[in-house]
Amino acid sequence: MAGNSHGKPHHAPDPAYLKWYDMTINRHKYFRWTGRTAWISFAYMILVPSIVGTIGYKYEGKWDFRGKRRGDLLSEF
Repeated sequence: MAGNSHGKPHHAPDPAYLKWYDMTINRHKYFRWTGRTAWISFAYMILVPSIVGTIGYKYEGKWDFRGKRRGDLLSEF
């Protein structure tokens, strides 16, 4: 039959994968605030959402894609 009938693995796990797995589990133990990590955190938590929100607020309701036919304008203003 197919499969492992004796409960023993057929191969040993990759040591590099086990090291990576251990590092991801214990990442909070080794994290350190540096200029780079502070900038990345600021960019992803504040800068990017504010840019997307500003663009969304500026162009909200400007285009209407529903019910348009060939030759109709997309802009409402």
